[in-house]
Amino acid sequence: MIPVNELVIPAARKGEIAVLQELIQQHADLNVRDEKGFTPLIIACYNNQFEAAKFLLENGAEIDAKDTGGNTALMGASFKGFTDIIQLLVDHGANLNLQHGNGGTALMFAAMFGRNEAVKLLLRHGADKTIVDFRGLTVRDLAQQQNNIEAIEMMDAHR
Repeated sequence: MIPVNELVIPAARKGEIAVLQELIQQHADLNVRDEKGFTPLIIACYNNQFEAAKFLLENGAEIDAKDTGGNTALMGASFKGFTDIIQLLVDHGANLNLQHGNGGTALMFAAMFGRNEAVKLLLRHGADKTIVDFRGLTVRDLAQQQNNIEAIEMMDAHR
């Protein structure tokens, strides 16, 4: 029989709410980590499983947990451009300005990968556009490297 904690991450990845409910009743750890340090919340957010992410947050998942590279659920959702999940995380108090191992932030991910609706949302909620990564680059610098003119304009307009 597979231990309940080993079932949480696959259920989060697939958005299987009924399975997650059952696992909670069996006292599964909602902050269990896989070999890369991914938590169920990180996996649910990265895989656009809104209902699973919401369920996990409502049942005690650690919102700002980091994987082994220092990435959070918010960073994953920002990288993918999942604005509904970003809003969910913001509403639950996610730290917008955490930095991963190379100093990148959720806002940097959104700008680098052209997720401009995510950029807009993160700026509106107060993401710090002045943070620098390990190379000394700001989110504006990174957007410029990617020729993301729209993100640059949003940052210039957001004072």
